[in-house]
This record gives sequence, C-alpha cells and structure tokens, in this order.
Amino acid sequence: MPILVACLSTGKGTWGHVNRVISEGNFDKVILITNDYGKENFKANEKTELIALPLSQGIRELRDSMVEALKSIKDTEVAINIISGTGKEHTALISALLKLGLAIKFVAVTKDGIEEI
Repeated sequence: MPILVACLSTGKGTWGHVNRVISEGNFDKVILITNDYGKENFKANEKTELIALPLSQGIRELRDSMVEALKSIKDTEVAINIISGTGKEHTALISALLKLGLAIKFVAVTKDGIEEI
C-alpha cells in the first residue's frame, strides 16, 4: 500500500483513530504532520515519521511548510487521513499534496476495518 500522510492534531479521540489506521493499515511508510507536543507524545512505530510544524501559521505559510516537508515523497499517490486536526490544517495538507503532483486517496477506520473512502 502507498505512503500514509495524516494530520495528528486536535480533536477528542482522534489520536486513537490515527493510531488504528497506522496499526491496521498496510502502509510502507507513515508521515504524520503534527506540532511539537504531538512529536514528543505520540508513540510512533518504526515506519512512522513525525514532522513537527508550527500549525498556528497562516494557511499559505502552513501549506508551504508542508510542501517543503513532504517533497521527498517519490510515489505518485498517497493515502491520507484527515480525522485529526482542523479544517485549516486539512486544507493546507491537501493543497500541499496536490502542489507536489501527488494523487490522493482518503482512508479511514470503518466498522469493516481500514477502507478507502
């Protein structure tokens, strides 16, 4: 399965959802966009890279920070999960991935397991 890119930010119970997507999905690599708190406190596995960004930036600046942080992705498609985080973070993430020329597919935990939505 492709690389998973997800926000790891705010929202009650969202870290648990992201953790289930990571643990139940079959991803070659996982990239989590988070803040310093998330980088210090989320228990990542060996396939997971935590990228701490100042999520309080303006939306263009946040998008540009994400583009810079994600430009090493060599695949043509990524799976994304946007359960955790804010609308601004999700908009910046989707915009950054599209600016990088990547196709995206949304994945989430459902009653039947990890599914493309």
